[in-house]
Amino acid sequence: MIVVSVPDEQTRQQLLPAPEGIRIVVWDLYSAPSEGTIDDIAVVLIPHYQLDRAPFAQFATMQNLQMIQLPSSGYEHIVSWLPDGVTLCNGRGIHSEETAELAVGLMLASLRGIAEHAVNAVTDRGWNMRMRRSLFRSRVLIVGYGSVGQEIAHRLQAFGAEVEAVARSPRVVVGVRVHAMDDLPDLLPTADIVTLILPLSASTRSLVDSEFLARMADGALLVNVARGPIVDTSALLAELMSGRLRAALDVTDPEPLPSDHPLWRAPNVIITPHEGGNTTASAFKTIELMAAQIQRLAAGTELENVVVPGRLAAS
Repeated sequence: MIVVSVPDEQTRQQLLPAPEGIRIVVWDLYSAPSEGTIDDIAVVLIPHYQLDRAPFAQFATMQNLQMIQLPSSGYEHIVSWLPDGVTLCNGRGIHSEETAELAVGLMLASLRGIAEHAVNAVTDRGWNMRMRRSLFRSRVLIVGYGSVGQEIAHRLQAFGAEVEAVARSPRVVVGVRVHAMDDLPDLLPTADIVTLILPLSASTRSLVDSEFLARMADGALLVNVARGPIVDTSALLAELMSGRLRAALDVTDPEPLPSDHPLWRAPNVIITPHEGGNTTASAFKTIELMAAQIQRLAAGTELENVVVPGRLAAS
């Protein structure tokens, strides 16, 4: 019998009936499981937006733990808590559509002046028109081209934007040319908008430094819906204060951004509180992925989205 824990009763009910050989219990990482003990649990579904890392310490003592399923694409925050031999699967695909929505929304809010003018107009009651850039025929460079990057491109194409991308493997995907990462320096000056949606790693930390930003065109917009530390905050702040670049950020470094941080007061910036994946879509997309994983566990077949292989990585 494989015991799978989920964060709440609603999730458990949506996953029932469980396949033969699977028992689903409720465990929120804080209280005792709804049945048995934590030592019975083999598979853990981490709660959505689990910002408190302290409960992860329990994983090292769980006698039967074999797999952890994340609801997020990013997994760097849990790797150090992962016991040897335990399989880690991420939530790639869960947040693709909703994060793409926010990315495009941030672009529109910045380009069309919604944040700086339309919202303020309610208070100032000023009717001040000015020419704005359109997404139509804007050149957008997407840095990172996984499932979220592809969803962003799909939406931008509907707006008539000219989309290119860079990723580890050059290719053409549904009309979008994906360049190698080595081409990035030459592509930056050609883009009106540079959108970041790549994982945080040793190679991407501070990828967007002063040299990267200096290569961006005057007046270009940087959109970050990836991870805060991919951008050197001090370097970005300098460009914003000079007025040369614009930014729309769903993630920052540090995060949460302290209330007295100068980035809050910088011109030409929009900041949202890391909520790209915090929508009504998350719940049912998580259920879809977890249901597929449970079926694979019952059948003993290869799991989806394995990012750290362990005992349950494959049949």
